[in-house]
Amino acid sequence: MAADAEFEAIVDRYYPSLYRFALSLTRQDSDASDLTQQTFYIWARKGHQLLDSSKVKSWLFTTLHREYLQQRRRSARHSEVDLDQAEPELPRVSPPAISKVDSAAVLHALTRLEPTFRAPIALFYLEEYSYIEIGQILEIPLGTVKSRISRGIGQLQRLLEQSRLAPMEAS
Repeated sequence: MAADAEFEAIVDRYYPSLYRFALSLTRQDSDASDLTQQTFYIWARKGHQLLDSSKVKSWLFTTLHREYLQQRRRSARHSEVDLDQAEPELPRVSPPAISKVDSAAVLHALTRLEPTFRAPIALFYLEEYSYIEIGQILEIPLGTVKSRISRGIGQLQRLLEQSRLAPMEAS
């Protein structure tokens, strides 16, 4: 009984944030629900192997991400990019532009990001993980995390600019 109560407490505590992360990856409610449930199913089977109970959240996010990648049947891992090599491509972010954007538009644009950039952006901005933690969850080097977040921000800016101009062009 105590194990059941502990499992329920973990589900209650982490389901909302895991679901949000899954939704940011899959862009489909049903797929996000399935992915989140699969993650908790794996936890029910293997969670007892985790020795450090303070790592439950990271374990769950890592497992969810692995399941997402497996579901997409990606045979090759994403290419690694050194931050120094990507620097010329990185966008310059102007603070005034950021303050004029509403959260609904950003969340909608996030669903339209390339999957390579969507996961690091969602983990950093929605779940507030550090670059190091994101690297561990996604199993990619720190420089790649920084590069993907930076490039993802650039894509988000372009998507938001396009969505801002679209209503003006229609009128």
